[in-house]
Amino acid sequence: MKLTNKKKLPFNRSAHNWLSENFRKMKTLNIFALLIFFTSTVFAQEALTLTDAISKALTNNYEIRIVKQNQRIAEITNNWGTAGRYPYINLSAGDDNSLNLNETENFIANRFSAGASLNWTLFDGYAVRINKQRFDELENLSKQNTAIMVEGTIQSVVLAYYDVLLQKEKLNTYKEVMSLSEDRFKQTESRKEYGAAVTYEVLQAQNAYLSDRSGYLLQEVAYKNSLRDLGYLMADSSGTNYNLIDKFEAIPVDYKLADLQGQMFSNNKSLQNQYINQRLLENAVAAAKNAFAPTFDFRGGATGTGTRNNFKERGESWSKSASLYGNFTLSYNLFSGGNRKRGHQIAQIDEEIGLVKIGDMKHDLNNSLSKLYEFYLVRKELLGIADENLVAAKLNLQISREKFDAGAINSFNFRDVQTIYLNVAQRRLEAIYYFIDAQTSMLRMTGAIIQEYE
Repeated sequence: MKLTNKKKLPFNRSAHNWLSENFRKMKTLNIFALLIFFTSTVFAQEALTLTDAISKALTNNYEIRIVKQNQRIAEITNNWGTAGRYPYINLSAGDDNSLNLNETENFIANRFSAGASLNWTLFDGYAVRINKQRFDELENLSKQNTAIMVEGTIQSVVLAYYDVLLQKEKLNTYKEVMSLSEDRFKQTESRKEYGAAVTYEVLQAQNAYLSDRSGYLLQEVAYKNSLRDLGYLMADSSGTNYNLIDKFEAIPVDYKLADLQGQMFSNNKSLQNQYINQRLLENAVAAAKNAFAPTFDFRGGATGTGTRNNFKERGESWSKSASLYGNFTLSYNLFSGGNRKRGHQIAQIDEEIGLVKIGDMKHDLNNSLSKLYEFYLVRKELLGIADENLVAAKLNLQISREKFDAGAINSFNFRDVQTIYLNVAQRRLEAIYYFIDAQTSMLRMTGAIIQEYE
């Protein structure tokens, strides 16, 4: 047996030297990379709370800016002049010049004209008031669309913010496990020097460390990409490395389904939009009914002309004229092939369809809220289970490490415990994020997300 060990000794020493040299190089490179990363980011970091992130997004987000401009258009359009209350006044002026050539006498003619006209619909049923009501509702609809976009942006920012924290916490977990693998690798190398471990165990420890290192690097990329997604929602293209300072924690709240339903039916923006659409359908019925009313128009104005003839022999001669006019027109469409009647009937049917849609939406929202509420309760229970599971996994890891250091368990058993701890820690972090997701979705559906976060 001693002779066999002596024959294997050169191989073991060369393998050990190779592993040690590569490990030292890898460690040096890792330290160098960490130093570069630290020096390039630490001075560019900016503290960012969730409130700050939401404020930036509501100010700079691209879609928010677009929908606010559309709201401005609706506000400008909502005017009595657009509705047709005021008259139209036109002014005109002209200068016509001509050169006349004939056998007897040549002359230049200049004709100057000016005029003003006024067109005013004095009565058209209630069309003006109906149009103004429609513009009022369209402006309200635009405001509701802005509110829906604000709610969606707030929800997206909240989830993006906590996703960054999630990826960061995962990165810390990977770092913790990687540190344990590194210690195990070093310890296995030391044990091999004293003959307590073989090359196979060293290779296994090295593979475990490299695997954890790979997971750490991939998670680092996921963390940076999550920061980029948050920056996009805030419309921040500066590349600032934000330091998110809010805690990654779930705060369970005991909601009551009946209270949530009451808030939803009162504040849900999509339902409010449907109510506005229903009022627009009622306005369309009124407009169709108003088509049976007569119209009374006034058209008036004044025109004046002056003509100058410049004769070569006789000199200039002028002729001037002016006229005023005012005309009233009363018109009524006695028959249009039944189009007005059919238009009124169709508008009434559309109004009935709108009522059915409101009932459908309320039922659908009620079902969705009930499902989301049940889902929230399940997420709350899963969060508690994940916390208990993490405590057990952390204790198991601590005990296993002590046993591994004492030689009571082998490296394979310790690696299994490491993997279990990593998976449990990741699931616990995901349980927190999914709970926040369910809570945020429920707040948005009830219309309370703006009061909660804005």
